[in-house]
Amino acid sequence: MQRAWPVLRDYLLITIGAVLVAASVNMFLTPNRVVMGGLTGGAQLLNTFLGTPIGLVTLIANIPLFVIGFRSLGGFVFGVRTIYATVVMSLAIDLLAPYMRPVTADPLLYTLYGGLLDGLGVGLVFRARGTTGGVDIIARLLERRFALRPGRSILAMNLVVFGLALFAYGPENVLYALLVAFIGSVALDYVLAAGSGARQAFIITTQPEPITQALLHDLGRGVTLIEGQGGYTGARRAVLLCVVARSEISFLNALVSRVDPHAFVVIGEAQEVVGEGFVQRG
Repeated sequence: MQRAWPVLRDYLLITIGAVLVAASVNMFLTPNRVVMGGLTGGAQLLNTFLGTPIGLVTLIANIPLFVIGFRSLGGFVFGVRTIYATVVMSLAIDLLAPYMRPVTADPLLYTLYGGLLDGLGVGLVFRARGTTGGVDIIARLLERRFALRPGRSILAMNLVVFGLALFAYGPENVLYALLVAFIGSVALDYVLAAGSGARQAFIITTQPEPITQALLHDLGRGVTLIEGQGGYTGARRAVLLCVVARSEISFLNALVSRVDPHAFVVIGEAQEVVGEGFVQRG
């Protein structure tokens, strides 16, 4: 049960996050003609003009991105969790719509709470090593390659959707949508962890080789081996130094725990990281 709990916890976080995003769509944004960004925002526009289900259109549009994200981010864990998150979110948008009734028509309230629920929901999914599909997949790729904060990259990509919404809903509603996107990006970055864009992990283990291989191949991060010695016992131990993005912390912990459940892991904030996989020099 102890081994299964981290996986169950992650899927619980994904489920809660996906439902929060659906609540944002159904209770605050769609009733007030305010679009979200990404594919869901496009689905909202189609719903306005054609009456198509928002969740179903979002799910269908995500299928090609599933393939791209699965291949680019390696993996099985990411791919399965992203598919699960997107399916749950899409189903929740359509199936829970009759129960998630509009809450308010006050612009201050629906922009604030719509953005807050969306950012918190996506942040929970990110923490559980998944995404809700769409531009979230692209944001993960950009964070991994260029160390761009997910909230900021998502905000930039959403400008395309807002441009289309300008013609559909008018400038005032687009201004509200921009506020929603900004609030959501702040909430997302807060959930992932405030502070710098990277974390440094010191891993003290008796099994340095398999952990190194797991971090290199499964996480795609470099590892530095440091020779250490216990101050009390005098025993020699390997110390691994690995710098990861904020959203990869839970993935790193899971990899280390899988290989060596008795490993001692210390994770701290990295104020600035310059080099491959993070901010580039010059």
